[in-house]
Amino acid sequence: MQRLKTLPFFVLLMGIGALAMLVPAIHALALRDFVSMRAFFYGAILFFALTVLIGLATAGTQPRSAARSQLLTLLLAFGLLPVMFAVPFQEAGRSLTLFDSWFEMVSSFTTTGATLYENAGRLQPSLHLWRATVGWMGGLLVWIMAAAIFAPMNLGGFEVRAAGGIGSLSAGGYSQIKQTAQVQDRLFRYGATLVPIYVALTFVLWVLLIIAGEVPYIALCHAMSVLSTSGISPIGGLYYAVAGFWGEVVIFAFFIFAISRLTFSRGMFGDSDARLMRDPEMRLAIGLILGTTLILFTRHYLGTIDDGGPSNIGGLFASIWGSIFTVTSFLTTTGFESHYWDGATRWSGLETPGLFLVGLSLIGGGAATTAGGVKLLRVYALARHSERELERLLHPSSVAGGGREARMIRRQGAYISWIFFMLFALSVAGTMILMSLTGVQFETSMVLTVASLSTTGPLAVVAAEAPISYSGLPNMAKAILAGAMVLGRLETLAIVALFNPEIWRK
Repeated sequence: MQRLKTLPFFVLLMGIGALAMLVPAIHALALRDFVSMRAFFYGAILFFALTVLIGLATAGTQPRSAARSQLLTLLLAFGLLPVMFAVPFQEAGRSLTLFDSWFEMVSSFTTTGATLYENAGRLQPSLHLWRATVGWMGGLLVWIMAAAIFAPMNLGGFEVRAAGGIGSLSAGGYSQIKQTAQVQDRLFRYGATLVPIYVALTFVLWVLLIIAGEVPYIALCHAMSVLSTSGISPIGGLYYAVAGFWGEVVIFAFFIFAISRLTFSRGMFGDSDARLMRDPEMRLAIGLILGTTLILFTRHYLGTIDDGGPSNIGGLFASIWGSIFTVTSFLTTTGFESHYWDGATRWSGLETPGLFLVGLSLIGGGAATTAGGVKLLRVYALARHSERELERLLHPSSVAGGGREARMIRRQGAYISWIFFMLFALSVAGTMILMSLTGVQFETSMVLTVASLSTTGPLAVVAAEAPISYSGLPNMAKAILAGAMVLGRLETLAIVALFNPEIWRK
């Protein structure tokens, strides 16, 4: 273990990724798909050998700046590891290009879940398993980097509650990384805590889906996709899942881990006394889910009155459940549609119900979770600040309560959240401009941009009037979207933090 800690973090990620190729290799062997088995098995040998060579050459190296090293490592991980993942994927696929395979792996590793192969039958089962596995590893990396890197540097949503600035400017930020004896110490410590939790939750969800009647292979892919919020499915979504309603109920229960970090990491971020139902992210998420569902259901109910009366009880329940499940799925940026969502959208009378899902995906899930988007905590800070400003309009001399933390969130937290919103809006505008230069239409570029930056790839299917196909895009547009996925996963504040002079100053 001590020798592993002397290796650069990127080398460790390479080694884990190489060993993970044995998973689809074993699966392909069980299916007697020897072409896929050889591609992934040889890929595991090749890249593990390459990892050993790089590890021998870089073992014991100490970076001049730990914070800078870890941020650059994350940038390299999401930028270069998909190339390694794409080699066996392209080799095992039927007439797949390396560029398309790379796009597929970037989408999976950033937990976006966008795919060029809308027809699931175009890929062998082992390739779908590899997509889900890569997405699962990306989600695990997000968990670890949130605790070990973003939290001490006041990034990833933690800046809302931090007393100092972003990008390791506070006394409790950069010093936490700077004082570590080894750069990898925090990563190993938090990894040892979070990996068993992540694996156990995936295993429990997999078993529950099998009990609900799902095929084990499909249940495993869906379990990994739910925990990582990648939304990857080997059958094109939950509509064709044999687990049916009870499978959706099980998946719905596990969405909670993408809403609040208190569900799996209590005490890890100094919040051991916090209660789940008092968590602002959880309360805001419940309000958004119930509010959006109520709007859709009310619209549906008014539409049925115009047609002569409401439908049967079973239809009403299907409409409510389809809305609740799908709304929660897109709020967590997973992107799974309920089997009953079609009926809900038909009865609601809304011509473009996907616009609700676009807004929810932009908001995203909780800080330090696998969900993407702006994050619920930042939205909560802006909401509390707006509430306080309205109070001051009515009572200019009033004094707000709530304690020191509440005042900090309303002031510094709201200010930094607004900065992030502006950076996010600029990212959306810049990506859309680049997409338009490739000849993509405005509506299409808007939906795909939001889907990429919020890491909610399935938005392309439901957000526009007609489903959008990623495979029909020019290669330059795919490359731009891949860059947007990496930017959305790392967040603009982390990229901006790389330009912080304190990080580059020895």
